[in-house]
Amino acid sequence: MLVSSPLSLSWNECDTHIGQILSALSGILDDMPTSTIGPTARILRLLDLLQSRPTWSGTELAERLGVTTRSVRRDVERLRELGYPVRAEHGAGGGYQLGVGRRLPPLLLDDEEAIAVAVCLRLAAGGTVEGLGEAAVRTLAKLDQVLPARLRSQVEAIHRSTVTLDSQTPSVDATILLTVARAVRETERISFSYSAPRGRSERRVEPYRLVATGRRWYLLAYDLDREDWRTFRLDRVSLVRTGGWRFRPREAPDAAEYVRRSITQSGYEHIAKVRITAPRHDVEQVIPASVGTLTADGRRHTILEAGGNDLRWIALHLGALPWDIKVLDPPELIEVMRDTAARLARATA
Repeated sequence: MLVSSPLSLSWNECDTHIGQILSALSGILDDMPTSTIGPTARILRLLDLLQSRPTWSGTELAERLGVTTRSVRRDVERLRELGYPVRAEHGAGGGYQLGVGRRLPPLLLDDEEAIAVAVCLRLAAGGTVEGLGEAAVRTLAKLDQVLPARLRSQVEAIHRSTVTLDSQTPSVDATILLTVARAVRETERISFSYSAPRGRSERRVEPYRLVATGRRWYLLAYDLDREDWRTFRLDRVSLVRTGGWRFRPREAPDAAEYVRRSITQSGYEHIAKVRITAPRHDVEQVIPASVGTLTADGRRHTILEAGGNDLRWIALHLGALPWDIKVLDPPELIEVMRDTAARLARATA
């Protein structure tokens, strides 16, 4: 099958039809007689051969493809136009080689390679590979769209039988993650069941962006019934349904900032604001974005804003920070921290 790189989607206008038939052709090329395939299929066969070993002579390629060496040269030029860096070396030991280009062109994958890539992407999407979560989901959504059913079932079987040693953070169903990612990309409305602390509800939304923070996934979406922007934890989402209804994108807030504020401040009884005696870069290494909002206060200080429902727990977490701090708000937190400090002092007396 063929997987297109996100960096190589701008083919020539006359070649746009190729992408629609590549995945269907790649699985049957080897079984087709060379005399019956057309120019596009022959180019795919040529690409597959070039990827299978380092060097091919023009005569060898012509024999494999059932054409003349002149046709091979034309097909090689066609591959170059599509972004594949095919080099030609003359003389003894020379031939055609698929080199390294400035951009990543589409890749041809056989069944085993496609399964391996899909499994690795699922692991990365789950946070197993730091920093690759969002990119993995985008790539996995593209791959899943063209993955044949027989390969998709194998990927599912491997995924179900794989266990990772991980934290107790609730996991996100891979099928839900992919469905939502495709809806975001296709600007398609979705509906789903959502389990929040206050109970279960049905939601109809326009999905805009997936945001990964720590080991959780959040969806920024416009809630059609509440007529406002909302964030949803994907591990609380179930029964996702797509009805084929497309929507025109609205002017959306910054997804990362909106989700950050939603999960660190919105819905909490108390919002703590403290000044930390440390530069923001250092504080970011200890306090993740999912905990609070960090703002530089000069070169040597950082303002932390974080929400919570229990001032005693907020005081304990602030007291565990490795820097000096000053509570700016709320005043009640100052009293709680004084009481906590006194009790800790008595415990060590």
